[in-house]
Parts: sequence; structure tokens; C-alpha cells
Amino acid sequence: MSQVETAPRRRSPLVFLAPLIIFGALAIVFGIGLFSGDKSKVPSALIGRVAPTIALAPLEGLQKDGKPVPAFGNADLAKGQATLVNVWASWCAPCRVEHPVLMGLAETDAVKQGKVALVGMNYKDEAENARRFLGALGNPFSAVGTDQAGRGAIEWGVYGVPETFVIGPDGHILDKHVGPLDQMAASKLLQRALKGR
Repeated sequence: MSQVETAPRRRSPLVFLAPLIIFGALAIVFGIGLFSGDKSKVPSALIGRVAPTIALAPLEGLQKDGKPVPAFGNADLAKGQATLVNVWASWCAPCRVEHPVLMGLAETDAVKQGKVALVGMNYKDEAENARRFLGALGNPFSAVGTDQAGRGAIEWGVYGVPETFVIGPDGHILDKHVGPLDQMAASKLLQRALKGR
């Protein structure tokens, strides 16, 4: 009885290429999702909700026009006036870049006439450094609260500094911008604040 040797069955090269093709396709899909769209529009679960409770201390020793600059809290955010809340720090390089834009916002008719308040949340900063920062670059804020431990920023869903929130006259968060403001972004946020709901 003779045994017939059979040659091993040869596999198609597509069997080996299929995983590479699938991996490549997935990489392209994820890459498009990761690198497309507006990076400043990070989704926030808080938009449309009342701003989280916040109790900030004033920035010690900060004065404007010879008077101490107050802190702000939730009661201040629901006084019937829209508010832009800018989260910043003296150690933050992008905050320094956006500061002239904030100074420009402070000079708009909407802010000067009291239709929109511009306030700052100083994040994980030393009081002396924060005062020096505002002293050198100017203080655009009508109120500055300190969040030295970073607890308030966590409650507000801050990813990093700078970030700017639009708070409606009733205390609800209407919009959020992640990263340094430029003129276009600042104008959009100001219009959103003026529009209200």
C-alpha cells in the first residue's frame, strides 16, 4: 500500500493582507476624526445647565481704580446680566497670548455699558504672580476669583487653561471655548452672550 504525499495547501496572500488593510482603514477613520473639526469646540455636558456652584476667594491685594477687585460666585452669575468667565493663570503661556484680546473685550461697548460682565477665575496660581501678571498686562476683569486648589475648575469641567465660558443672564452655561481666544472667537462669544438664551 503506497502512501501518496500531498503538498501542503497554499494560502492566498489576501489572508495575510486582510488584517493590514483593515488596520489601515481604521487608522484613516480615526485620524480623520482626531484631526478634523474645531479644537476649541470640546463638547461639554454642562452647556444648557446652571453653572456649577462656585465659591471663590478674591485675589488678595488686587485693586482696580483704587478699589479692591471682588471675587464672584453663582449669585453674581445669575443677576440678569450675561457673563464671560475666563479661566487663566500667570504660569500659562497661552493665557499671555490671549490677554490682549481680553483687554480688547473689556473695551467693547457691551462690557463698558454693563450688558456683559467679564470676570476671571485664577487657576492654581500664587497671588503675587497673578497680581504681577495683571499689573504688567492690564486687568480686563471686573471680578477675579481664585481657585488655588483647582476644585472649581474641576466642577466646571475645565480641561486646561485658558478656557472661556459664556453664562446667560439666568446663570446657565451657554457656550464654552477651549484654548486662547483670538479676535474671531472673542467676537463670537460676545455675540452669544448678548443674544442670551
